[in-house]
Amino acid sequence: MQNKIIFLFLLLGIAATSFAQTGTVLKSPDGKIIFTLTVKEGGRINYSVSYNGKDIVHPSAMGVENWQEGLQLYGTRTFSNDSWWTPVYGERSRVHDRYRAAILSFRKKDGSAQTLQLEARAYNEGLAFRYSFPRNSGSSQTISISKDFTEFSLPEGTRAWFTDHAQGSYRLLPLTKWPGQAERPLTLQLENGMYAALAEAEVVNYCRTKFVLDPAQPNTIACAMFDKVVLPTPFATPWRVIMIAGKPTQLLQNDDLILNLNPPCAIKNTSWIKPGKVMREITLSTGGAKALVDFAVKRHLQYIHFDAGWYGHEYDSTSDASRVNVDPLRNPKNDLDLPQVIAYAKQKGIGVLLYVNQIALAKQLDVLLPLYEKWGVAGIKFGFVNVGSFKWTSWMHEAVKKCAKYHLMVDIHDEYRPTGFSRTYPNLLTQEGIRGNEEMPDATHNATLPFTRFLAGAADYTICYYHRPELKPKLAETQNGRVLKTTSGHQMALSVVYYSPFQFMYWYDRPEDSQNEPELEFFDRVPTVWDDTRVLDGQIGQYVTIARRSKNEWFVGSITNNDARDIKINCSFLTPGKKYTASIYYDDPASPVRTRMSIKRITVDAATVLDARLLPSGGQAIWIRQAN
Repeated sequence: MQNKIIFLFLLLGIAATSFAQTGTVLKSPDGKIIFTLTVKEGGRINYSVSYNGKDIVHPSAMGVENWQEGLQLYGTRTFSNDSWWTPVYGERSRVHDRYRAAILSFRKKDGSAQTLQLEARAYNEGLAFRYSFPRNSGSSQTISISKDFTEFSLPEGTRAWFTDHAQGSYRLLPLTKWPGQAERPLTLQLENGMYAALAEAEVVNYCRTKFVLDPAQPNTIACAMFDKVVLPTPFATPWRVIMIAGKPTQLLQNDDLILNLNPPCAIKNTSWIKPGKVMREITLSTGGAKALVDFAVKRHLQYIHFDAGWYGHEYDSTSDASRVNVDPLRNPKNDLDLPQVIAYAKQKGIGVLLYVNQIALAKQLDVLLPLYEKWGVAGIKFGFVNVGSFKWTSWMHEAVKKCAKYHLMVDIHDEYRPTGFSRTYPNLLTQEGIRGNEEMPDATHNATLPFTRFLAGAADYTICYYHRPELKPKLAETQNGRVLKTTSGHQMALSVVYYSPFQFMYWYDRPEDSQNEPELEFFDRVPTVWDDTRVLDGQIGQYVTIARRSKNEWFVGSITNNDARDIKINCSFLTPGKKYTASIYYDDPASPVRTRMSIKRITVDAATVLDARLLPSGGQAIWIRQAN
């Protein structure tokens, strides 16, 4: 897994007095990011961050409850790392983990035995730091933290892409009068032209932290812990992360930073973890499920998914997720023979996923997991999970670990947002935590997501295709207005633009909605995981173009916001000297196909620059393979 690891340890033994006078400087491997830490009067820790001479974070406070003042530095250790690791799956087949780091040890001036260690890592892509508490003889073996005093003092004029909940919409706001706490990651636009994103990594046995404005200091963002954390030593807090880039596309290109801050894979045999495309089974009947299996085979999907209602009403605490008992509101006939469907699907090479609400999971988890493995279920979607608190955050990740024991893949829905746990337990393939097609957002929202929500990791957006008024005239009346606000080309491009190892397709659609439209060949062929990813161009809330490679084939997705847009796609990501055939799937009002899509096929190479005219709320998808 690890090809090359270089650790350089220097025991410096710097005295607290000299440290306070001179400060310490940690530079990224390329020297562009500079992290400066000082101990101020009263034993308070301050830090600042710059990039290529531009201020990113002005001097700001550090520390957690009972460890924000009266501190004395007594030791510093520095080291570096330059390694590559191979994920089970991902946006690229190899990940570079390169940084310089320092661990600074503090004790309290009052002479107590417990110590605090501050670990900082400077990557070319950003900065991360965390607080840890080693086990010390003679000191308290339990640490209680209810406040995180870490602050981010930002240059005047900084604006933030704000949303107050994981499935919310975004607004670009100044650092004043926020209408609540900001979700993570929080993407920032600085007046000096730089971009940054505040995030968390490795939030596993802890609580969630959101961001708030400091009422006493202008242009300063503070941390708001969900609740108190009580843990025995040794333990470390989650990483506080500052992603830094000169362009918003670089933030997304460098999103492996979150994974790098998590431990390596803990599952010895991962051969059973198989990403793929999924379609939801709506009828909750044996006949409907078998028809969906046949459609999945025809359209090259890998899984079908039984959503809420297969074991009763999901909010009823008496509903038993260990047996099939269809909610009569969804199918009064109650004619779902799940073992028969699973056997039929297995015969056809299709896996089956089951939805289970948090109510049943919390009550029956240890019974359900071995049972589902016995049934031949491939994975579980956790529904309406409790998120944020120390208790339920810990429970959630422990549940994912238990699922791995029983060879069950996981999709966590609703307000949960990832912090890189999929590196350690890759049976957690995806999660919601996004305002997706269940709420039918507009194209401007969709063009914002790559530079905000997707910095945290994979997201289950639930791509749709046929759910539009022109194809279903009575749709708006029957679905409470849940109709697509974007074009067919836009939805098709999302399968490339939005990364999700479990990619849910045709979310509100049924097999009979499809009429074998020619452009579906793109959906048939597009993978869900990749060997390489290039974020080619884009601006937050305006447009984005992403190219992803699977083996020798490239797939390119471009979307625009609510406005029409002419863009250029530079094909320099292709191997020089080779010719390729590009199949371009684009919105065409003159197309005779009812989805108003057309296809053109041209020869391209690494020198080609494609012109694309995107309709308002539109998009374009391209499949590129070697010629002949």
